[in-house]
Amino acid sequence: MAQHLRCYVYPAWEKRALGAIKPGDVQSWVTSLTTTHGLAASTSRTVFNTVNAVFRAAVRDRMISHNPCAEAKLPSVPRKKIVPLAVEQVRTLSEEIPARYKGLVLLGAATGLRPGELFGLQLRHVDLLHATVSVEQQIQQTAKHGVYVCPPKTARPHRTVPLPRMAVDAMKAHLRDFPADGPESWIFTAPQGGPVVYTHFMDGSWRPACAKAGIPKGTGPHALRHHYASLLIKHGESVKTVSERLGHTNAAMTLNIYTHLWPDSEERTRAAVDKAYADQSADAQPQVDEAA
Repeated sequence: MAQHLRCYVYPAWEKRALGAIKPGDVQSWVTSLTTTHGLAASTSRTVFNTVNAVFRAAVRDRMISHNPCAEAKLPSVPRKKIVPLAVEQVRTLSEEIPARYKGLVLLGAATGLRPGELFGLQLRHVDLLHATVSVEQQIQQTAKHGVYVCPPKTARPHRTVPLPRMAVDAMKAHLRDFPADGPESWIFTAPQGGPVVYTHFMDGSWRPACAKAGIPKGTGPHALRHHYASLLIKHGESVKTVSERLGHTNAAMTLNIYTHLWPDSEERTRAAVDKAYADQSADAQPQVDEAA
């Protein structure tokens, strides 16, 4: 963020009073981020969001009356179509990753939990008797706060997810090999003990395992979540169900991410109309016969 400010914000605005900056000035600056500086659309949006936050704070503190960023048009970010991992890829990954994380891979593939939610699981959250897992917290890592436990992203991610048989078996095997001492014990731990640290997990376990399994470089643990969603969609689950299982804020978010995975409906819509009219024709036939 500091680098963005030095390179793209201060040169444009440091000699201007906040109140002197107009919406047109902001729009020209936003356009220049991609046309002059050659920034990607996503990076341009990140830089803009920092500036927008400054102006919002200025409005809140009554330093200015209007936020000139309010109606700026931002460059659109092309959405990449998600290509989910195949079942065999997940199986191979689970065999290549260190044994203490095999259960994590299989549980992520079977529940769609976010990486932080998987890291934040304690024994009290897993009910093998009733085959459920409760999502109540996550572990995050930031440069400012380090590694810390916090609630899920929003209220919606607090959820109970059913465990399929493969996940129950994976958890039983994991807890047999890596026992948890009590309800507050972490299910998955770092090699030296304590909760899993994302950067250490990625560098020491995930990336090497992906390389051995032939999984494309740059694939992160979130791929397990996409894999889970793709399985639900493939087997006919509704948008509402998929959204609830994933803990999305709403179904629109689920559609926005996974709409290309739902089966094409052209043939089904044709068949629906043809069936309706075929049924009507069949109903009308006896009446025609009687009239004759």
